[in-house]
Amino acid sequence: MKKNIAIFGGSSDIAISTINQISNEKYNFYALIRDQDKSEELTGLGVYVTIGDATSEEDIKNFVASVKESGEIHGVLHSVGSFAVRPPHAMNKEAFESVISTNLTSAFLTLSIAGKAMLSQGHGRIVFMSSVAGSLGLVNHEAISAAKGGVESMVRSAAATYANRGIRINAVAPGLTDTKLASPIMSNETASQAASQKIPIKRVNEKEEIATVLKWLLTDAPDNFTGQVLHTDGGMSKVLV
Repeated sequence: MKKNIAIFGGSSDIAISTINQISNEKYNFYALIRDQDKSEELTGLGVYVTIGDATSEEDIKNFVASVKESGEIHGVLHSVGSFAVRPPHAMNKEAFESVISTNLTSAFLTLSIAGKAMLSQGHGRIVFMSSVAGSLGLVNHEAISAAKGGVESMVRSAAATYANRGIRINAVAPGLTDTKLASPIMSNETASQAASQKIPIKRVNEKEEIATVLKWLLTDAPDNFTGQVLHTDGGMSKVLV
């Protein structure tokens, strides 16, 4: 019988790359996405698509319930995110709360609702997307740093909470990655080159590299691997250049 993987933010470049790397012969994929225009691409990959809002408690509950109708949820990937690079003095409360809602609140709701569904199974894997900004001070990243730092702290606490219940919880923290989300930087040659110089390997990350790590966490990581944040950032968060 195939195992089920539920993806929140399933239309992101990294999510789609992850789906492509995991064998469809062993897994069914279910995706909650906001943009209906992306549904055709996903259904073409054999993904069961639900249109909804990953910041809505009701939409998440309905999505998780629909996946559970097909059996146990083996894995969950939270790939919801936003791109906000502005200093605090140029960001109002509404904009800040939007960043927190998209990146942190949606992650907590996913943990709460999908985690509850996994408790009755006695096993499951949940993987969240963080960012190098969650652990490294970057100019104009205050809002996203607050959100992703919260995600990383949540992962560690949740891993402890559910360790004896068979649920393994981890996060991946990429640096700048060549995706549509990062197009404001990637489309500007000067900005892209400047960003690359801050990375020890002197290039931005590829979405396939991030997806390889996500695949491992969702399908192949050992049972004792939990509460970890894997930095897929070309050494940016750990190596001084």
